[in-house]
Amino acid sequence: MKKIIGRSSKKNRNKERVANQANLKKNEPLSADLNDNIEHITTLMGESIDLHIQRFQSGNGIEVALIYIEGMVDQHILTHSITSALMDLKTIEVPNDIKAVDYFTESVLSTSKTMKLNKWNDTVSVLLSGDAVILIQGSDQSIGCYCKGGKTRDITEPSSELVVRGPKDSFTESLRTNTTLIRQRIRNPALRIKSMHIGEVTKTEINILYIDGIAKESLIKELKDRLSKIEIDGILESGYLEEFIQDQTFTPFPQVMNTERPDVVSGNLLEGRITVLVEGTPFGLILPVSFFQFFTSPEDYYLRSDIATFLRLLRIFVFFVSLMAPSIYIAVTTFHQEMIPTVLLLGLAAQQEGVPFPAFIEAMIMEITFEILREAGIRMPRAIGQAISIVGAVILGEAAVQAGLVSPVMVIVVALTAISSFATPRFNIAISARLIRFVLMISAATFGFYGITIVLIMMIAHLSSLRSLGIPYLTSVAPFNASDQKDTFIRFPLWAMKRRPHDTPQPNALKRQAADE
Repeated sequence: MKKIIGRSSKKNRNKERVANQANLKKNEPLSADLNDNIEHITTLMGESIDLHIQRFQSGNGIEVALIYIEGMVDQHILTHSITSALMDLKTIEVPNDIKAVDYFTESVLSTSKTMKLNKWNDTVSVLLSGDAVILIQGSDQSIGCYCKGGKTRDITEPSSELVVRGPKDSFTESLRTNTTLIRQRIRNPALRIKSMHIGEVTKTEINILYIDGIAKESLIKELKDRLSKIEIDGILESGYLEEFIQDQTFTPFPQVMNTERPDVVSGNLLEGRITVLVEGTPFGLILPVSFFQFFTSPEDYYLRSDIATFLRLLRIFVFFVSLMAPSIYIAVTTFHQEMIPTVLLLGLAAQQEGVPFPAFIEAMIMEITFEILREAGIRMPRAIGQAISIVGAVILGEAAVQAGLVSPVMVIVVALTAISSFATPRFNIAISARLIRFVLMISAATFGFYGITIVLIMMIAHLSSLRSLGIPYLTSVAPFNASDQKDTFIRFPLWAMKRRPHDTPQPNALKRQAADE
């Protein structure tokens, strides 16, 4: 056993040494010998079948190699702007008094964007990003030619944030498509898009978006610092970043909002917030956020203020229904029967007579069953998932009542709770309610309304201690700000909201003008 471990450790050390040598080579400058450069790229890529290398030669014998990865480039750009120009190279003689790289960049290639690269890591990074690379004999520089492409999903209607009135487009897995959707809405040069690459292996590109002059510089700096400190092999979805940049980990409440709607991102940018978009995922991250933002819907700003206010208050109400309905029923039927009208109490007692379990066990059985059905409905194929979840809920609920395991009233309470959780516009805050619901049920079964009150006090104290990118989680309420109440529980008419949220933007021309008025 010791020998096996020893060999394994030695083998791992050899692998690490080879990897370190490869990394060292990546940081070195390119060679002036074309064959050496091609051999190095081929070895580095492991002779992958999707790596394409085409050789060309000019009229005076200068050799050129075009390198790209199949499937990641736009074939139209590659053919018409790069390959066609290099095929005409036979009739061209490269002047001796001009550097070959400069001549190709300025006089031969017709692609819209080129860059001169000196190091191996830059060359490989451009190649793996979906662009083409040109190597020239006798030159220790390479040319990166923009031709990103490949198969991408079309822009479709949002699947998780549906609205009756409003835009119907959503983000895709293409980072450039997503930034374009935002540029189309915010046609202002103050919109900044900064790029970073995170992931030691994947080198995933992420974009940080904000509006200069509106977003606080301190918030932008803090976000960049948090992102720059991330050490991970790969970023495959924006949820990876969310865990790294949130202020507190051990909490059921989300401190970063995710959305697949460009109009939601644009609206939050205009309010001074920052957005993070990740290559390969249709969900963007918005921060900082407050607790009350999770109850807003994009439709709130497309409908009249009175209707939007009613719907927002309804969402907040159903959130507390989904959070507390089972625990209130358990507390009332177990400890506080005197609060129930006599006629209703007699009816509940008659229903409970044939049930062998107390209300707490009934609620736990039904809640866990509904959670299983909800998860099964998501994982099942779309064609049958919804039918299975609905039919399963109806059949199991009726069968449980017929078998005497639960009372009919408990089925109604749990069903109302499940429906209320779906009425919450943000999926991540609805999950928080689902988790805290079980804590409230246990406290209600133990101490009644006193237990519920204790848990609610602890929850409010916890919410007051949370931060999102350093901004208080209950901002506009704790600490209280009167001007922010125009868009917290109620929504004032748009013409009455002259100021941006108090805690996010720095003073700007629009805000100063509003203050003067």
